[in-house]
Amino acid sequence: MQIDDPANPPRARRRARAARSNRAGRFETHEREGVADGWEEDIDDLPLLRTEVQVERPRSIITRNRSPDVGFDRSVNPYRGCEHGCIYCFARPTHAFLGLSPGLDFETRLVAKPNAPMLLRQEISRPRYRPAPIAFGTNTDPYQPQERDRRITRGCLEVLQEYRHPLTVVTKGTLVERDADVLGEMGQAGLAQAALSITTLDARLARSMEPRVPAPAQRLRSIERLAAAGCPVMVSVAPVIPGLTDHEIEAILQSARDAGASHATMILLRLPLEVADLFREWFADTRPDRAARVLARIRETHGGSEYDPTWGTRMTGQGTYAELLQQRFHLSLKRLGMARRLPPLRTDLFRVPPKSGDQLSLF
Repeated sequence: MQIDDPANPPRARRRARAARSNRAGRFETHEREGVADGWEEDIDDLPLLRTEVQVERPRSIITRNRSPDVGFDRSVNPYRGCEHGCIYCFARPTHAFLGLSPGLDFETRLVAKPNAPMLLRQEISRPRYRPAPIAFGTNTDPYQPQERDRRITRGCLEVLQEYRHPLTVVTKGTLVERDADVLGEMGQAGLAQAALSITTLDARLARSMEPRVPAPAQRLRSIERLAAAGCPVMVSVAPVIPGLTDHEIEAILQSARDAGASHATMILLRLPLEVADLFREWFADTRPDRAARVLARIRETHGGSEYDPTWGTRMTGQGTYAELLQQRFHLSLKRLGMARRLPPLRTDLFRVPPKSGDQLSLF
C-alpha cells in the first residue's frame, strides 16, 4: 500500500493517464514523494483520478509570438492543460506557472476560458488591429474532450467567420469534424487551414503515449472529412521519436495523403524542462528494454542533450541521424506529390461588422 499523497497518486488511479508522477513544478519550493509502507491493498477499491475543470476569465485572449521557428505571430488558446495527456507534450511546463504539476495535474486539473469568443471579438474590432492568421492548437489542444460541451473553440471560430478573419487549427482531436461547416466554408474562401497531428499508426503505442487522443485511424478519417468539406488539410508528423516512431514517417505520409491531406510537416521530439523526466518515467515503466537506446538517439539528434532550445534546430534536430530523417521526409513528399507549406491565407477579406446604431458607409 502507498501512503495517500496527492502529489503521487496510486497507480490504479491513473487509468488512461500517461504521466507516472505528479512531481512539483520548477517554481515550487517543496516537493512531496509517496512512500510504500509495506501493506498490500486491493487497487480495484481505489477511486479513479478524475478530471477537474476550473474557469478562468482572462482580460485578453490573443497571445503574441516572435519566435522565428513558427509561421504565425498570434494565437488563441481556449484551455490550459490538456486531457489528451500526451506524455511528450512540450506544453506541460506551462502548468508550473499556475503552481500545478506538469505531470498528472496537466492532464487532470484543467482550465477553461469561456469568455474567449467575447474577448476575441473585442480585440479584433479595435481600430488599430491589423489582421493576420490566428493559430489555434499552438499550446494545448483546442479540441480536447471538454470542448464537446463547452464549445469555446467553436465560438471563437464563429467570430472569425463573421469577421472574415484568417485562422489555422492544429489538433489531435476528431471533434474538429463537428466544425467542418465553418472550416470548410472559410477554407474555400482562403481563410482557414487545418492540420491533424499523427505520431504513430500503431494504435497500442498511441494509446500508451496519447491515452485520451482518438486512435490514428480516426484522425485519418477527420482528414478525409475536412478535405471533403473544402478545408485544406495538412498532416503533422509530430513528434517524431528517434528509435521509436521514426520508421513510420513514410507510412504516415502515405496514409494521410490517401485520406486527403495535401501538405505535411514534421517536427522532431522536444523534451523541455520537466517533460524530459516525465518522458523517462513513462519509458522506464512501459518499455524498459528500449529506453536506453531511444534516449541515446534523442540525445544524438540534439547535440548530446535531451533538449536543445536553439532556434532553427530545436524542431528539426541536428547531426547525421536528424539529417537522414529530414531527407526521408522530403523524398516522401516528392514521391507523394505533397507540399510542405500551405499557401498564404487571405487577409484582404477582413471586415468589422457594423454594430447596432453604427452609421452605414455610402461606399
